[in-house]
Amino acid sequence: MLIAGFQKTSFVDYPGQPCAVVFTPYCNFDCVYCHNAHIIGRDAPLLDEAPVLAYLEKRAGVIPAVVISGGEPTLQQNLEAFILRVREIGYFVKLDTNGSKPAVLQQLLQKGLLDYVAMDVKAPLDRYERIARVPVDLDSIRKSIAILRNSTIKHEFRLTFAPQLTPEDALETSRLVKGCERFYLQQYRPRCAEDPGAHAPQMLLETAWHITEEIGVCTVRGLGPEQEGILPTV
Repeated sequence: MLIAGFQKTSFVDYPGQPCAVVFTPYCNFDCVYCHNAHIIGRDAPLLDEAPVLAYLEKRAGVIPAVVISGGEPTLQQNLEAFILRVREIGYFVKLDTNGSKPAVLQQLLQKGLLDYVAMDVKAPLDRYERIARVPVDLDSIRKSIAILRNSTIKHEFRLTFAPQLTPEDALETSRLVKGCERFYLQQYRPRCAEDPGAHAPQMLLETAWHITEEIGVCTVRGLGPEQEGILPTV
């Protein structure tokens, strides 16, 4: 599998578990807020797979989980083979995905190769392309949402509250996954000085509250430990 980055230890990417994170190159989206933009292009520098696997073998039993992120991992032809190898070593595996390849997601789930899936939902369907900045097959997004909601796998849906989105957009996006057990509203992180900047924390919290009222659950991410957390369930 092609690898563009490797984080040896993370305490935030796998819920409740320390983990290593493998970043795959390339993406079929070009989201306005992507902080991994340097690895999504065709000229992304690559790492050798062998040293990554060797490190994981050495750390087996110390780090319990591996997260495969990107980029968009489901574009990788050898994704399944890599996951099989990681699982053989003894790791739990979490997949981060934009949901654009439901057939790949379905196959991995049917074969029991994933322990956790995080799917980004970008915007209301009629505004998806404003955030992704490419043509988007919305049926694929719907299918991936349905696959996860109908599965027994632990999973989450998450929305980054980009400045291009209004609170109403965030609420409408949350309705796409109504009935889910975990929904995260993430604070936008500016990428440069010219960036329009994030919504005010109070707006984020108020929007998260309205989402909780609408779909029953919402967790805020990105405001710091003193402010973020699960809002009351209604």
